[in-house]
Amino acid sequence: MENILVAGANGTTGKKIVNLLQKSQYFNPIAMVRKESQKKQFEDENVTTILADLEKDVSFTTENIDKIIFAAGSGGKKVVAVDQEGAKKLIDAGKRTKVKKFVMLSSMGADNPESSDTLKDYLKAKQNADTYLRESNMPYSIVRPGALNNEKGKGKIELSSKLNKSGEISRDDVAQTLVHALHDTAAVNNTFEIIAGEILIGEAIPSA
Repeated sequence: MENILVAGANGTTGKKIVNLLQKSQYFNPIAMVRKESQKKQFEDENVTTILADLEKDVSFTTENIDKIIFAAGSGGKKVVAVDQEGAKKLIDAGKRTKVKKFVMLSSMGADNPESSDTLKDYLKAKQNADTYLRESNMPYSIVRPGALNNEKGKGKIELSSKLNKSGEISRDDVAQTLVHALHDTAAVNNTFEIIAGEILIGEAIPSA
């Protein structure tokens, strides 16, 4: 079993990721949480937790970690401190401990932040974090979903390096895509966009 550090484990999508990893025969989730009070819900489910704040030192979080999923977000409040610099710090930590893969939850539009009036700062932060990951020499997958909703997942998506259209996707299906991308041969050093579609997630994700 590979140890998977989930940054942002307490978020809506993060909890879904931890749940999927727990059911997996390949992966063991390590939930990274920011507050002591967030640990109990995971520990009650026998999930190991690490207490760490992306605005502070996170260099210790990647010891004995095989792969990382970055699903943390500031909710628009501290986009540079969390979504950008927090991600960079975790990338540095992973690189130092020779993590085998870093799966980044990004956002559609991160390749062109100027195209958005309302989300420009957030998308710019995501773009900077994505670029930093690409240049880290660590194996990576960068997943850029459309607008997230809380509908039940269908297990099917539309995927392309550039979809050239907007759309929605359930958090369930985003979580599934991120977990699929953990596999060694899945979408290696690949950036792609996803929305709800008709192709099974496992078939849609490119493999090496």
